[in-house]
Amino acid sequence: MTKKARSAEDDDLEDGLVALSRLATGRMSLKDTLLRVAQFASRAIPGANGVGLTLIEDGRADTIVATEPFVTEMDAVQYGLKQGPCISAVAGEVPVISDSISSDSRWPQFGPQSAGFGIESSLSLPLITSDGVVGSLNVYAHEKKAFDDRAALLGGYFAVPAAIAVQNAQILAESKRLALHLRTALNNRMIVERAVGVLMTRSGDSAEAAIARIRTISNSEHKKIDIVAQDILDTAVRRANARRA
Repeated sequence: MTKKARSAEDDDLEDGLVALSRLATGRMSLKDTLLRVAQFASRAIPGANGVGLTLIEDGRADTIVATEPFVTEMDAVQYGLKQGPCISAVAGEVPVISDSISSDSRWPQFGPQSAGFGIESSLSLPLITSDGVVGSLNVYAHEKKAFDDRAALLGGYFAVPAAIAVQNAQILAESKRLALHLRTALNNRMIVERAVGVLMTRSGDSAEAAIARIRTISNSEHKKIDIVAQDILDTAVRRANARRA
């Protein structure tokens, strides 16, 4: 490799790392964030024709994004068989290079099935944080022997901050889901409390009796309690409007 080519690769890596450091994870969905990381990797790692990123949650491939359609198809085969470069990289927590996927003896089932995608080489990089493996970058190329030790080295440089970005995006997404769940639960509780108040006013029931009545309706009509409560409130509003008309 010429000095000029090496310098160009270093510049691509630096650009990718800078872009990664500026990634505004809080403004994008988890999937969009992962895709952006995969796109940065595609430019930062020499020889890449397509990159996939897999988020590992509870020991399984939970979210998969790809810069090219063929990557999505290849990774779907890989995870379906539970065999391939990404599986090996995550299990061993080390980068895995293949110079010819279709004939690689390490994956006797995945290799032949991947032949139809026109991909020969792969570089899989586990995304490792202090909490363990959070995902994997799967880099593919059409040519054989596309990834050498230098590509693995540059990919490793990129994988370290990429792992942190992926973990942060994962934590943020989980925080958003929890916040939404709490807001929904609080809103539902308020609806039920208002419905209880309506029943107490209308019939003179105690709070306990009103709650029991809502539960009875919920069971008999096979509706959630908050939906029954909302129906009660809606009926009360319609009656009030009818009296004013």
